[in-house]
Amino acid sequence: MTQEEKVTYMTTKSVPPLICELAVPTIISMLVTAFYNMADTFFVGKINTQSTAAVGIVFTVMALIQSCGFFFGHGTGNYISRKLGAREYKDAGVMAATGFFLAFICGVIFAVLGLIFLDPLAVALGSTPTILPYTRDYLRIILIGTPFMMSSFVLNNQLRFQGSASYAMVGIVTGAVVNIILDPILIFGCGLNVAGAALATVLSQIISFVLLYIGSLRGGNIRIHIRNFQPSFANIKEIARGGFPSLCRQGLASVSGIFLNHMAGIYGGINGDAAIAAMSIVTRVTMFAQSALIGFGQGFQPVCGMNYGAKKYGRVREGYWFCVRYAAVFLVAAAALGFVFADPIIALFRKEDAEVIRIGALALRLHCVVFPLSAWIVMCNMMLQSIGRAVKASVVAAARQGLFFIPFIFILPYFLGLFGVQVCQTISDICSFGLSVPVGLSELAVMKKQEEMLQVQ
Repeated sequence: MTQEEKVTYMTTKSVPPLICELAVPTIISMLVTAFYNMADTFFVGKINTQSTAAVGIVFTVMALIQSCGFFFGHGTGNYISRKLGAREYKDAGVMAATGFFLAFICGVIFAVLGLIFLDPLAVALGSTPTILPYTRDYLRIILIGTPFMMSSFVLNNQLRFQGSASYAMVGIVTGAVVNIILDPILIFGCGLNVAGAALATVLSQIISFVLLYIGSLRGGNIRIHIRNFQPSFANIKEIARGGFPSLCRQGLASVSGIFLNHMAGIYGGINGDAAIAAMSIVTRVTMFAQSALIGFGQGFQPVCGMNYGAKKYGRVREGYWFCVRYAAVFLVAAAALGFVFADPIIALFRKEDAEVIRIGALALRLHCVVFPLSAWIVMCNMMLQSIGRAVKASVVAAARQGLFFIPFIFILPYFLGLFGVQVCQTISDICSFGLSVPVGLSELAVMKKQEEMLQVQ
């Protein structure tokens, strides 16, 4: 399918089946990615509580790496989808190359600085003296793979925004399967312990990088050429415009995770290591359910961007309401399962430690109570980002784990102790929902007026 044929298909096919067609591979990709993140926690949990905590601590760094990758990936991807919708293919090619090479360069810088300041970084992330040796072993190897990890996120998102989610799925899923296979081999078979989990992650990310790059050369997708690398002020500004909401969302998730680890360690008292491990497990479990929601939304994003670029606002609104309705139904079911089976879910990762199960099960149930609200929050953010509403998208993106979570993670534990740490995300989600509803409705109203004006003309 040529680029022209692809754009025509994306702007004419019935919206609900089109979103489902694009969402299936992205949901699979996101679930598999979340699963292999959980696999690290599962296998490392067989070593000791400190190793489990170390993986959770380093996860904040991986979230920061992902946020930078999404900054370049979403920043270029949103632009690319709108330009394809407007049939401006040359500009799309320049932006694809610029985002890819900037991400790789940033990954190299991130890795070098992280390795130079390895121990101070590990302590700043929330490592206690007993957790520090495990954090150091895991973090060192993760940092080495940063350039490939960051660039993979860019390629993955650029493929999605071009309507080639199946190519993105192949790269992500293959890497995830390799990681799951390598985890027990390197951790137990080679006796590398927590370092083996990190090595499995990095090797799988490199494989994903290679497959995603190959995917960009096929199916009428935009090819990455060094001659199109144009890091001009205008291009960087455009990337920032489309990618800043993702940087807010993912970057603040990393920052909030760091604060969460510190507060869990402090207010966990003598069970500080167990509290950090428990909250780490809860984060991975909720991320698994959240990944399906994000994958569904990612199926909506290229439809949203291309149709908005083609001024087909009615199709954008139709797609948005379709996604919100069905995402809410899914999240209600997921929340019910998580609430009922919270204890065995946490025990699956660290059944040897009763304190980890006790702390984690309550935190998971508190998350589940408000989980369905994420249907609106996530879809609203994705729609605003895809149509270029950078400021509104950034505010919504920053709300859940930034504007609300960060103040609450300091305030609530002061009055409620460890329970304040456990309930913090719940309160933050309620506030984020209250903020995102009027923001989303106002933008949908604007698009309805634009549609009516076009019909009059």
